[in-house]
Amino acid sequence: MEINQLNILTACYTTATITRSERIAQSGSNRIYTRLFLSDGTTLMGVYNDDVKENEAFFTFTDFFYREGINVPQLLTVSDDRQYYLLSDLGNETLFSYLSRRKEECGGELPEDVVNYFKAALRELVRIQLCGRKNFDFSVCYPREAFDRQSMQWDLNYFKYFFLKVAYIPFDEQRLEDDFQTLMDYLTQTESDFFLFRDFQSRNIMIKDNDVYFIDYQGGRKGALQYDVASLLFQARAGLSDQLREQLLEYYLQELQQQLEVDADDFRSRYYGFVLIRALQVLGAYGYRGYFERKTHFLKSIPPAVENLRYLLDNQKISIELPELTAVMRNIIARPWQPQKSDDGKLTVVVKSFSYKKGIPQDESDNGGGFVFDCRALPNPGREKAYRNFTGQDACVIEYLEKYPEVAEFKQHLFAIVDMSVDNYLERQFTHLCVNCGCTGGQHRSVYFAQSIADHLRAKYPQINVVLQHREQE
Repeated sequence: MEINQLNILTACYTTATITRSERIAQSGSNRIYTRLFLSDGTTLMGVYNDDVKENEAFFTFTDFFYREGINVPQLLTVSDDRQYYLLSDLGNETLFSYLSRRKEECGGELPEDVVNYFKAALRELVRIQLCGRKNFDFSVCYPREAFDRQSMQWDLNYFKYFFLKVAYIPFDEQRLEDDFQTLMDYLTQTESDFFLFRDFQSRNIMIKDNDVYFIDYQGGRKGALQYDVASLLFQARAGLSDQLREQLLEYYLQELQQQLEVDADDFRSRYYGFVLIRALQVLGAYGYRGYFERKTHFLKSIPPAVENLRYLLDNQKISIELPELTAVMRNIIARPWQPQKSDDGKLTVVVKSFSYKKGIPQDESDNGGGFVFDCRALPNPGREKAYRNFTGQDACVIEYLEKYPEVAEFKQHLFAIVDMSVDNYLERQFTHLCVNCGCTGGQHRSVYFAQSIADHLRAKYPQINVVLQHREQE
């Protein structure tokens, strides 16, 4: 269906025909991108998106920026149903991919050519933002016309429900909501009649012909200048140093002050408030994409995103009192977010106990899965008053469980299944296996069997790493 529609669009635009097509891997959006190779040796980008309102925003923004001389893809043709469209092809090189490659080539250092591309992006950002004052049609913005209090509330709820809740970070809901209101009160006092790109980060900046181009601005709306700068300089996976972030912020301010009278000190003060709300929104996105959509590569971005929170707290960058949110951030920072992987090339087996009431644990490795053993069919010590305050690691609970023959039989089968995979993984030189044991409360049976598996593996396979986690107990 998609390629047929793109064939029709291509025929409307050019006499060249499609010789082959290449689907571009999806990331954080539901849009489908297809590179079209034409018989005349050129390429086009075909796009499908059934969200017509989002498309209309993109079409309007693209036409406006293109006329203003901003480096964006050219919109070539659009289908009658407004769901398919063709763009000029900007290639594959993003600022993020270029940064990653050059950093590796230079032994972790960031060379001057990468810094210059960041400066070029910030220089162009000033032009993009100030376009918001040039007869720009904000009425087509989607889903809202401005990054206003309502948009901020959505982002903060995103963080609360898709990160804090799913990661089991404790918080007082009323006190956290009070802090959210305080933060929004502070941020909404900032001048905000500029164009806000919304997702201005290095994956949405293309490098072509030694210049920077911009994509994925369909979520743009009216907003404050600080937000987009924060998005770029504090992008979690980009890993810019504190010193470079400060240097680039000063460069941006210099460029901005050539076009607009700005109080630099006030800008910097409010800037870190936008760094904070952006960091919280990003964690919400990682939680949603990683835990709910099971796109495990988003989980890898959580540790560097958490480091942004650490930077804000350690350097006292937030100038307003947010006691509950600060406590939540410290709790997040204290968590071990790094995926459990072996750095020595050995097989690492992560064994976890959990409660089914709180969901099956996520495998944070690239494998995207592992064993899940349901222990709920076995005798439950939790029903006995004498054992309610104990866990599956306590002698009385162990004695209770081991008097039942079905427990011994379950354990025997469990060991045999896990051993089969460990033997196979060792032979194939795999480095990660996840084994989860669940019960009703994550306190007795699951803890007992997780501990039993870990003890068994450590005794039988001294050459592997075994990591034991009792999720509900921790």
